[in-house]
Amino acid sequence: MAPRPNWKGYLKLSLVSCSIALYPATSASERVSFNQLNKNTGNRIRYKKVDADTDEEVESNDIIKGYQVDKNVYVQVENEELEALQVESSHTIEIDKFVPLDQIDARFFDSPYYIVPNDKVGQDAFAVIREAMADKKMVGLGRVVISKRERPIILQPSGRGLRGMTLRYPYEVRAEDEYFTDIPDVKISKEMLQLAEHIVKTKSGEFRSVRVRGHV
Repeated sequence: MAPRPNWKGYLKLSLVSCSIALYPATSASERVSFNQLNKNTGNRIRYKKVDADTDEEVESNDIIKGYQVDKNVYVQVENEELEALQVESSHTIEIDKFVPLDQIDARFFDSPYYIVPNDKVGQDAFAVIREAMADKKMVGLGRVVISKRERPIILQPSGRGLRGMTLRYPYEVRAEDEYFTDIPDVKISKEMLQLAEHIVKTKSGEFRSVRVRGHV
């Protein structure tokens, strides 16, 4: 069965636009997952939602969302209020600018997509946008709304289609200084460095995706 697109809409560059569809480029269906069992009975473990103070089970209808503003202090938010704050569903990816791909830190990469023209009418416009980026060796940077959440997205020529990659926002990426500052600046001996360089050279090769054991 052919995969279903996650998103349908239009790709727009100035006065040029075309109908497109976004398909997820990855799949979680092949992942191995386990259930938790009671080793004495072999039965699955069932989790209950309980009140943190009373230990009483809470019905789903009585559970709402809350935003923590202080220790044990929450602002309650109703689903209707959240829906009112949601980004209106947009059906257009408008390319705002073009940038070299190597300027984008890989830590910002989120979810990959394949982008294809969605009808015959827009195939010429799709090809024009794709080839213009390929000729200039640039990727397009725009925004897309998926599941009512707006994300930056880059569009990169790939064969006859485009690859899309949604990006994380800066506040979602942790600064490396938090982890690297305390690493000591050690003095490396010349002999040890030469040995390490030799190992790197002898193990140099080309990247190939790692296969899961037991899969052909």
